Amino acid sequence: MTGNPEHTALWPAPSASGPVDATVTVPGSKSVTNRGLVLAALAAEPGWLRRPLRSRDTLLMAEALRAMGVGIEETVSSATAGADGGEAWRIIPAGLHGPATVDVGNAGTVMRFLPPVAALADGPVRFDGDPRSYERPLHGVIDALRALGARIDDDGRGALPLTVHGGGALDGGSVEIDASSSSQFVSALLLSAPRFNQGVEVRHVGAALPSLPHIRMTVDMLRSAGARVDTPEAGGEPNVWRVTPSALLGRDLVVEPDLSNAQPFLAAALVTGGRVTVPDWPERTTQPGDALRQIFTEMGGSCELTDAGLTFTGSGCIHGIDVDLGDVGELTPGIAAVAALADSESVLRGVAHLRLHETDRLAALTKEINGLGGDVTETEDGLRIRPRPLHGGVFHTYDDHRLATAAAIIGLAVEGVRVENVATTAKTLPDFPDLWSGMLGTSVAPARRA
Repeated sequence: MTGNPEHTALWPAPSASGPVDATVTVPGSKSVTNRGLVLAALAAEPGWLRRPLRSRDTLLMAEALRAMGVGIEETVSSATAGADGGEAWRIIPAGLHGPATVDVGNAGTVMRFLPPVAALADGPVRFDGDPRSYERPLHGVIDALRALGARIDDDGRGALPLTVHGGGALDGGSVEIDASSSSQFVSALLLSAPRFNQGVEVRHVGAALPSLPHIRMTVDMLRSAGARVDTPEAGGEPNVWRVTPSALLGRDLVVEPDLSNAQPFLAAALVTGGRVTVPDWPERTTQPGDALRQIFTEMGGSCELTDAGLTFTGSGCIHGIDVDLGDVGELTPGIAAVAALADSESVLRGVAHLRLHETDRLAALTKEINGLGGDVTETEDGLRIRPRPLHGGVFHTYDDHRLATAAAIIGLAVEGVRVENVATTAKTLPDFPDLWSGMLGTSVAPARRA
């Protein structure tokens, strides 16, 4: 563990004294916010993002675009253009330029989505970030951009830190990549492709693609901004995406709630046999978090989608599950936490790629749940979880926001769980401890130093 006081602080995860009954307003989607920022920055006219997520990852994205010359004005808006009032960001495209320095933190969307944007800038753009960012795969984006005409200095690492020497334009064309370690490699190329001289044809070669819903989200948002995209789902070739060069429209976009960040609150209803409502849950969405409706229902709850939002109700029993999470891997930590409290064994499959996320999530979940008395084993592509009586202890998070929320879920049913560096949740879910305590109707417990 690091000596940084923020990292050694231990947050006592509150236990539930009974069934929860709460309405929790979840902040906006990180995935939608950061894709929306990139598309707006590349548009031919100004646009708006309303109810954006304000978190470490999205603020890093905004600051990076500002460094390359994009205007982003943050305001509190009244209800206009059919959108709800609240925070809004006005994005004003400009000529992209360097020299610039981008801090990616440990945000996969920033480190992968912005090198193609930087290739369109006039001048060098240097990318750097947290130590863990150096270990996360980036070779798919780097190799593809070189094949499309970009000049990149990475000292042969295929990873950060690196410098993109933007030439003000990029030829584009056809490229083959292996995106089996991250679907973000595909999304990164597609988002900037309308601005490439020839557009792009991305052909995935390799093992099965993880997190396909995120690619569908990218495609949907591109089409909404006026881009023409041909996809495998629309009768195209398998594993091939084509984007035609075109001008992008400036949009007025209301950001959906982040459904993956709704996971711990829905899990609280399941674990406590209570009820939680998340307002503004969309009827149709490409967010992977929408799969929680089916997964948590199979694990013992029920849900109803109404004008008030999604209401999830626990039955008082938690059942184990055998499920392939390849498309929705980011949900794995929360599902593993619930599975550790279930009445039967669970097998979580299809998520070998989680070893390359903010941390090695499979190893971390195994170590930390077992440290509380659990019985979790890693498989080739996931986890096998045999429920055991759990006890209190320190749950380390490895600077991973989803490890922190998984620990909070376990803490509902297990007294004495102390979460190291709960502040890491600010990566995508600001004020998580306050939201959690508000759901439980308790005061906020301060973190204590280890």
